[in-house]
Order: sequence, then structure tokens, then C-alpha cells
Amino acid sequence: MTTATPKPAPSSWRTPALVVICGCLISMLAFGPRSSMGLFIGPLSETRGWGRDVFALAMAIQNILWGAGGPFAGALTDRYGPAPVLAGGGLLYAAGLALMPYAETSAELYLTAGVLIGLGLSGASFGIIIAGFTRLLPPEQRSWSVGIATAAGSMGQFLFAPMGQAFIAGFGWQTALMLMAASMIAVPLLAGVFPGPKGMAAGGVPAVTGANIGYVAAVRQAFQHRSYVLLVAGFFVCGFQLAFITTHLPPYLTAAGISPSLAAWALALIGLFNVMGSYASGVLAGKMSKRYLLCANYFSRGIATAAFILLPISPVTVIAYAAVMGLLWLSTVPPTSGLVALMFGTRYMGTLYGFAFFSHQVGGFLGVWLGGVLYERTGSYDVVWWLGVALAMFATIIHWPIAEKPAPSLAAAEAKA
Repeated sequence: MTTATPKPAPSSWRTPALVVICGCLISMLAFGPRSSMGLFIGPLSETRGWGRDVFALAMAIQNILWGAGGPFAGALTDRYGPAPVLAGGGLLYAAGLALMPYAETSAELYLTAGVLIGLGLSGASFGIIIAGFTRLLPPEQRSWSVGIATAAGSMGQFLFAPMGQAFIAGFGWQTALMLMAASMIAVPLLAGVFPGPKGMAAGGVPAVTGANIGYVAAVRQAFQHRSYVLLVAGFFVCGFQLAFITTHLPPYLTAAGISPSLAAWALALIGLFNVMGSYASGVLAGKMSKRYLLCANYFSRGIATAAFILLPISPVTVIAYAAVMGLLWLSTVPPTSGLVALMFGTRYMGTLYGFAFFSHQVGGFLGVWLGGVLYERTGSYDVVWWLGVALAMFATIIHWPIAEKPAPSLAAAEAKA
């Protein structure tokens, strides 16, 4: 009788708690500067003599490359683990922020604020952290951990929005961007605590689930599954709304007579309330129907936005809208990522969530770009606001028929394995 050699225990210092803490700090650092970009549209455009459409296109490029890089960053995460992907993304992000002040032509702005930051975000944002967390914790804790990571990103928005405005007021927008770039240097250091591609799920639960069928086959089977396609289409709407509001809410409010400081605090309040909303969504996504959570979220966004643009703008309505949208802001992420893991397992989680997030960022591209273009042509944001309301109702409808169970292709592949 032979005795199996026990597997070596994971390094004592790399505990699940430490990984979760560092992942949340990375999420906070990565989401903070990105969510504060709207504060720079005024001073940068005035300094360079550009219309808002120039800055809007840079942000649109950033959003589309953030999304386009997601599947590739996710595939690298699935193969090599989150640490090298997060470290590389953080360095690209820092470079983009540091070079933005030196962009004197629109092409240079597109390269720095668009390409470098966009690709940096694809490797250093919560999408990669989510993929890491799903291989870190057992299934019943995954939605909770995703909620925590998303809430941490929102805390970054809460901290960086007023801090960014204070930096702009005290040191100028160029120095403000350099200070934000310096904060991103911490990302590669924090990334080192993440485990390798096999993860470290506890309690005898395998970290990696789902048949090993290859990346191409996994993607092909995912897009043949109706519920995944509906989920991907719905995430487009989330991206459209978030990118438009993040970039264009500050100038929209200042044009309506709201002070720049309150406009900055509106973004901060969205981040603060989303800490609560994301955490609550993570908890609820582990206990109730994920598709019903998504339907309720998008429907509530549509109603809140319609009320905001119909009522006279005042400090009270601004604060109320920021609070409501904050509760709904990124609370789509835990149920969306949870549905991807439920349908297909965790083996290709980074890749398949990356494609869903690409749809999110295509929506973000259109939201931020149309906001700038239509403002320059009409002098108003009204068309884009109402388009966001209509899309919210569309998303409510298409999430309803999603099947909350493993995809037939996953069950068949596992049966053959």
C-alpha cells in the first residue's frame, strides 16, 4: 500500500484575507483616477483650446480599449494568474496619467488618455480581480467577494473625485494628473500577493471548475448560449450610462449653474453610495435570483434618470440623484459575474467575463462619445439622457428570460471529461 505524497501547503503569508484586502486596494486605486476624468474636461479643453468632443473622443477610446483588452487580459489571467496582468496594467495606467499633461495635440491626448490608460485599465481593474477572487473562495462566498471588490472601486471614486478637484484648485490640472499617476505605482506591489493560475480555494472546494476545452471552444460555446448573449447585451447598457455620467455630469451641472465643487462631490457621492450598493448586491446575489436583481437595477436607473432630467436642477436634486445612482452604479457587477461563473464555471472566467465587459465598454464608448458630439452639435445633453432612459428599459426586458443554471454545453463537456 502506497501513501500519496501530500501537496505542499500554500505560503503562510499569502492568506485569502490578505489577497482580498490587496485586491480591494488595487480596485480602489484603479477606479479612482478613471472616475475623476470628468473633472479635467473643462480645464484641459480651455488650456488647449479644444471643444468637449476632443476630450470625449479620448475617453471613448479609453473605454473601448479598456473593453477590447479585457478578453486578452482575462485569458492571460486564466493562464498565468492575476499578478503579472495587474502589475503590467498598473504601469501602463500610470504612464498614461503622467503623460497626459504633455499632450499638446488631440492625437497625443488620444494616445495618453485613450490608448495607454485604456489598456492599463484592462489589466488593472476589477475585472481581473474578480477572476482572481472566483478562484480564491468557495462558490457561496464569490458574490460577496465580488461585491467587496466593486465597493472598493467605488470608494476610490469617493476619495479621488473631491481629492482630484482639490488638486486641480490647489496645484493646477497638470500636477493633479501627475499626483494621480504616482498613486498607481502601488498597484504592481500589491499585485504580488495574488496566487498563481490554479488559485487557492479553501475547504476542499476546487478553485477551477469547468471542462478544459480550450479558449476558442469556450468562447464559441458561450456565444451559442442564449442567456450569455442576453447578459452581454444588457451589460452594454450599464457601460453606456456609467461612462456618460462619469464624463459629462460635471460639465452638465456647471452649465446649469451648479458649482464645480458640488459637481465633484456628486461624483464622490455616487462612489460613496455605491460602496453600500455594491456590497449589498454582492450579498443578495448569493441569496436570490441574479437576473431579478439586474432587472430591478436597470428599471430603477431609468426611473431615477427620467425624474432627474424632468425636475429643475438644484443642489437637492443633484445630491438625491447621485445617491440613488450610487446605489445602482456598479451593483450590476456581482450578479453579472456570478451568472457567468454559474453558466460556465471558473476555468475561463477571466476570458468570458472579459467579453461581457467588452460589451460594457462598447456601451461606454458610445455614451461618452455621443455625449460630446451631440453637445457640440445641439448645445444640450438632452438626447443622450433620454437615450440612456430608453436603454435602461431595454436592459430590464432582456434580462428577464435569462436561465440561471449551467449552460448545456458546460454539462456536456464535463460529462465527456
